[in-house]
Amino acid sequence: MINTQPQKVIISPIGKRDNELIELIAAEIESVFGHKTKTIPLLDSVDFAFDPVRLQYHSTPILEKLSALAPSQAMKVLGIVQDDLFIPILTHVYGEAQLGGRACMVSTYRLREGLSLAGSRGAYQRRVVKEAIHELGHTFNLRHCRDSACIMHYCHTVEDVDRKTDQLCRYCKILLKDELEISIKS
Repeated sequence: MINTQPQKVIISPIGKRDNELIELIAAEIESVFGHKTKTIPLLDSVDFAFDPVRLQYHSTPILEKLSALAPSQAMKVLGIVQDDLFIPILTHVYGEAQLGGRACMVSTYRLREGLSLAGSRGAYQRRVVKEAIHELGHTFNLRHCRDSACIMHYCHTVEDVDRKTDQLCRYCKILLKDELEISIKS
């Protein structure tokens, strides 16, 4: 059975909204994944995920809530937060995704690191867009790539984010194409 419903990627800003950044992310989502986006704030805050010992926010419960709140027209949901995220095995994460699932998120908190005030807006925006596309790629079953230039390459530092391109490598493009074809048919 072919799905005839228009499927959108929902961009869900949580907290302060940066419309210029959302527009850049939306354009890149359409370019890479071929899906239209719609901006819908699904959560007012992520306070429910705050860990008082770590003084950070556990990203997994946030993902679960985003997925549960997703409207019916949502193919995927991308949450954007300004808060510092973690998963228990790492000191911090730039984002997290449900591999092959519906929800992912990116945190802008650490993506400003190492930038001077002058001229840093563009570099910051490129970092956030790369990480948003990276996390969304995981929802389409893309895993971390060994190619350090591929957008699906795992980044330990913001310097790693800066070094990778905003493109999928040839191998990841093929995997994404296959996943997109499967999603259209289901």
